[in-house]
Amino acid sequence: MERPLTVLRVSLHHPTPGPATFANVPPQLEHDTSPLLVGRGLDAHLRLQLPRLSRQHLSLEPYLEKGSARLAFNLKALSRKGCVWVNGLTLRFLEQVPLSTVNRVAFSGMQMVVHIEGGTSLEAFVCCFQLSPSPLIYRLQAEETDEWEIIPQEQAPSGSGQQARGHLGFLDSPPQPSPGGAPEIQLQRKPPDSALCEPRRPPRSKP
Repeated sequence: MERPLTVLRVSLHHPTPGPATFANVPPQLEHDTSPLLVGRGLDAHLRLQLPRLSRQHLSLEPYLEKGSARLAFNLKALSRKGCVWVNGLTLRFLEQVPLSTVNRVAFSGMQMVVHIEGGTSLEAFVCCFQLSPSPLIYRLQAEETDEWEIIPQEQAPSGSGQQARGHLGFLDSPPQPSPGGAPEIQLQRKPPDSALCEPRRPPRSKP
């Protein structure tokens, strides 16, 4: 009897997609247990035409956990100059993180949500892709950059109650309704101990 495949339901959103951005995205892709590559190169299994995207930007890598009979997945960053944000964590080149049942991913302006529905087959898995016209991740006043540098932050006046504008701030504000009516997903603010995304503090004034 054939075992059911693990299904990765992948939703994709870009705020300003060009006509070719999603031209090579299939509705469904069955893949063996080798890494599934995401990028703009011809060897990428999921090809996205974005100017800031590397030819191989990230990969979804299935593996078998010890004592488990089902596939688990890592997400690995493959870009030397770009970052990948996974569930509020920043991944640099060759860093990886295990995925949970629901995962929020952001890279090069792209928003991606991956839902994993486990099957029992250890030979292959299938990705089902869906394009979303509405944002998938709520990131108010957030900025992205593909360069590994710290972006100065404009400090909000004390007591103003406004969030300061900074480099990739995953804000904790509640989701707002989108025009398309689709639910949006909230990311937690990234912990401040990351050197990559920590804003610079303004110099103290001399007495």
